[in-house]
Amino acid sequence: MQKPESLRQLLFATALVGQAEKLATFIDRGRVECRRGANLTFKYHYTLNLVVQGYAGSVDALMIPILAWIAEQQPDLLHRAPNEPFVFESELLDADTADVSIELELSELVLVERTGKSEFKAKHVPEPIIADAFPGVCGVSLVQGLLDDGMTIAPV
Repeated sequence: MQKPESLRQLLFATALVGQAEKLATFIDRGRVECRRGANLTFKYHYTLNLVVQGYAGSVDALMIPILAWIAEQQPDLLHRAPNEPFVFESELLDADTADVSIELELSELVLVERTGKSEFKAKHVPEPIIADAFPGVCGVSLVQGLLDDGMTIAPV
């Protein structure tokens, strides 16, 4: 599965710069969808649970890159009723820090090609690109915009 590592790397480059030790990731309730047929192509379905321990930043700084990532890596979550692409929980540890747990329902399509008598090649298929999922925010790639410009979250 490639999506968990992709999201981890984005968080390390934005909300968790220099704080990789604070993030734990878990795959929960995983299952595989597959049909009988001419090949072994299948689809992973799972819940990705991100746990940030002792987080001292703005929770907004976690949510914004996750939403940007969802727009590119799992855009179907933005079209779910009632417009809730993921859920989270937080335990307030003190006035400045919290443990935050975020759950995302993800899927990954894997094309399997036979390359020899007992050899197979697996290719993870990227999600279709939806140009400007958040019009006017950052152009075609919100994730790239966050990385290029160095994400900052101004308090209101």
